[in-house]
Amino acid sequence: MVSMFTALQGELKTNEPLSQHTSWRVGGIAQRFYQPKDKHDLATFLRQLPANEPLLWLGLGSNLLIRDGGFAGTVISTAGTMQALEFDGQTVTAEVGVYCSKVARQSAKHGLSGAAFLAGIPGTFGGALAMNAGAHGSETWQLVTEATTVTRQGELKKRPASDFKVSYRHVELPEKEWFVSATLDLQRGDTVSETALIRQLLKKRNDSQPTNQPCAGSVFRNPQGDFAGRLIEHCGLKGVRVGGASVSSKHANFIVNDGSASAADIEALINLVRQRVEAETKVNLVPEVHIIGEHA
Repeated sequence: MVSMFTALQGELKTNEPLSQHTSWRVGGIAQRFYQPKDKHDLATFLRQLPANEPLLWLGLGSNLLIRDGGFAGTVISTAGTMQALEFDGQTVTAEVGVYCSKVARQSAKHGLSGAAFLAGIPGTFGGALAMNAGAHGSETWQLVTEATTVTRQGELKKRPASDFKVSYRHVELPEKEWFVSATLDLQRGDTVSETALIRQLLKKRNDSQPTNQPCAGSVFRNPQGDFAGRLIEHCGLKGVRVGGASVSSKHANFIVNDGSASAADIEALINLVRQRVEAETKVNLVPEVHIIGEHA
């Protein structure tokens, strides 16, 4: 399929190991892997893809478990590209490849407040948009005023925030559209105090989460009125292992890879935790992590 594309400016690979592109460091191969140069190059690429080609959009690969059999289709990676970040008064427009931490820090540098919580989200802004990521009591879509998407046919569309159905850790897009960028409405603030808040939030994250081990962020959504980590710890599951995967001893809502885990190990541990918590507490934990791809 590589030879069928013309006028591309990005990098197209075949049989790319996805373990190199996920924060859990697991996952099989992608049949095709494309890193666009910019949003216009992305649109050019999409226009040339077969209409029935399965697509997976990938940022830093956090909040994602790709099975060992890989992905039978095309992966579009925006990590390391599509990183424009523009400021205009109290508005910030960020493309999907920008790290969430950079949005937070640069907003503070421009004397704006409201985005500090993004420093605690370990991924790109595109991932935060797609799942309404949140931390420390705030959520991404509390700030969004409009977003630009690209369609399956390579058409760029600017949409108001009201076009999207948003809920806890979920955003519903129009069918076959994906985020390219979004605009946030922030408040006037003080650079010194915002920067101090970011440092405080990052310290809290580092003190309470296994940030020095391969993981994917929080595995389960918090049930209403409770915390997934508290329920898992209550059931005595901290440190429980399947193969090279274990429930973190630092935070029970994290599963870590000791370097030898397969995606199958991690998925089996996710299922074990769900079953045990439901059996002991009657609470059905819902994964926050997206599980995709083929079994080996």
